[in-house]
Amino acid sequence: MEEKNIAQGTLQETQIEDGFYILKLQNDSNDTQQLIREIDSSFIQFHFTVKGECKFNFNNGRYSFDVLDEHALLLYNPQTDLPINVDLKPKTWLISMLIPIKKFHALFSLEADYIHFLNADKKDKKYYDNKKITPMMAVVLNQMINYNMHESIKKLYLKGKAYELLSLYFNRSEDADIEQCPFLVDEENVLKIRRAKDIVIANMAEPPSLQELANQVGLNIKKLKEGFKQIYGDSVFSFLFDYKMEYARKLLESGSYNVNEVGLKVGYSTASHFIAAFKKKYGTTPKKYIQASVNS
Repeated sequence: MEEKNIAQGTLQETQIEDGFYILKLQNDSNDTQQLIREIDSSFIQFHFTVKGECKFNFNNGRYSFDVLDEHALLLYNPQTDLPINVDLKPKTWLISMLIPIKKFHALFSLEADYIHFLNADKKDKKYYDNKKITPMMAVVLNQMINYNMHESIKKLYLKGKAYELLSLYFNRSEDADIEQCPFLVDEENVLKIRRAKDIVIANMAEPPSLQELANQVGLNIKKLKEGFKQIYGDSVFSFLFDYKMEYARKLLESGSYNVNEVGLKVGYSTASHFIAAFKKKYGTTPKKYIQASVNS
């Protein structure tokens, strides 16, 4: 699992199987960021705009099109390489999956006609698809970004979610989602949970209580807690703790703030409490972390 800092964003690339890659790009800045990655024609590409907007550029910028908020783009062209050249607008999160077409075809080998662009008549032709992300796909995508797993099983977790996402992408049954989770199939409830997440992040220094948060998004506490756990894989305040520590880590790496200033920004009135929280999360103090970052 390789992670790179890109301005106020992070690019994390994980190879979950031989040739099967997951890219997670989070642009939390106020500027457009660009991702360029070479990919040959043997891959099929899936790109999911979890939030924000992207512009994909082709043929050295001579052709481009936008992928809007909560939309998915599928790209496959066996006749020419399709390198990723994407502009991510401010506050945009993108998840991409890159799969060798042979591996992908093997998943549906018994029912190739089910995926119409894989059937014998079309398997050597290029294919593009741009469609809206369903509520159940949105749940899995958010779980792929926000998860609290031990380092040793993160790759296994992402692998499971990647295959789950593929099954949901190609699932044609309108009723399949209902059996899995009656609560989350209601898109309005999904939006309320996402709004709850945005509220606690925007107020991370002084977050509302669970009751206040439930009132603000129009859910009872039980539904708020259950829905948040299902979408983000953790309780509200455990999620917030991880978010605050990650935000603090990026502020420290920027070199623009000292330890006390960072602690105040993420809601700790005393440096000692912030230092203890940071050490709990990362196993080292903020000062030692800064020193390690400078020397690396």
